[in-house]
Amino acid sequence: MKLSIWIVLALCALTLASTPAQAEADLKLPRERVTLVAPPFVHPHEQATKSGPKIIEFTMTVVEKPMVIDEAGTKIFGTTFNGSIPGPLMVVHEGDYVELTLINPAINTLMHNIDFHASTGALGGGGLTQVNPGEQVTLRWKATRAGVFIYHCAPGGSMIPLHVVSGGMSGAVMVLPRDGLKDEAGRRLHYDRVYYIGENDFYVPRDAKGNFESFAEASDYFPKTLELMRKLVPTHVVFEGRVGALTGKDALRAKVGETVLIVHSQANRDSRPHLIGGHGDYVWETGKFHNPPLRDQETWFIRGGSAGAALYTFRQPGLYVYLSHNLIEAVELGASAHFKVDGQWNDDLMKQVGAPQPIPSATALQAKPK
Repeated sequence: MKLSIWIVLALCALTLASTPAQAEADLKLPRERVTLVAPPFVHPHEQATKSGPKIIEFTMTVVEKPMVIDEAGTKIFGTTFNGSIPGPLMVVHEGDYVELTLINPAINTLMHNIDFHASTGALGGGGLTQVNPGEQVTLRWKATRAGVFIYHCAPGGSMIPLHVVSGGMSGAVMVLPRDGLKDEAGRRLHYDRVYYIGENDFYVPRDAKGNFESFAEASDYFPKTLELMRKLVPTHVVFEGRVGALTGKDALRAKVGETVLIVHSQANRDSRPHLIGGHGDYVWETGKFHNPPLRDQETWFIRGGSAGAALYTFRQPGLYVYLSHNLIEAVELGASAHFKVDGQWNDDLMKQVGAPQPIPSATALQAKPK
């Protein structure tokens, strides 16, 4: 079975080689070149557009490097798109064409490719994008479905999960409807800010003393990680590649009255996002924008191998914790982030009526068990 994917990849490459050049000449559309930015931020884009379809050009470079994933300085051998965990969020509109140039520099050691869940055919493009160190390839596909979708490296066999759990070899594409997001009644929805949160699970071996080992080379990291990940018990579950990546000085910012779109992806495992002190006003749990959004959600579900989106208007200032409501993963393994929200407090929504104080003696006596 492990060989079958390589046969499919080879057939896909042959198909590409036999595609008539006329198809390229017939596609006469305006082009727009977009520079990607590292998550949690997202490149500038229109939420709705009146223009016709375009070819949107992106470039991503595969970066292999050691990545620190926790406060203790634990390092994994990182395989990443553009050097970030997760890879960047790409935004286009339904009917546009995504044209990606994928670069695998000669200093790398591994073959890579990319599988877009939003695309159609050739293993999501994985069969047409195999690049060895020192090579690059350009793939174009049409965005025919609106929503948020993951992409990831899928080089074949055990290397598929190994690449994904070794860092940022996954990311997301957001395909917006041309007339923008809408609620269940078809009314237009708008966001003031958008953040992309990529969730990753890591499987880091421990030494004889029980401490996490650190790795700089794939040849050291991969064999031990392969053995550990087959047990399906992660050592770290994190947002943006490391424990605490979106907390403290790196917390996500917003203001009271602002509407924030949160895109959340998980390439490998299920997740249950929850915003403590807030809600999902509108939630596309499966990430597909032509489906009516769920309303007023407390916790939503992101299936492994997919992305979802939630829209929330902040109503109170202060600290909000955004986490996986598998609380073990959030508290013990790292899957949590912070929003810091500026603005005026609203006593009507919440007020501490009485500060903590000693229990009156009479009440305390009554509360004693008999």
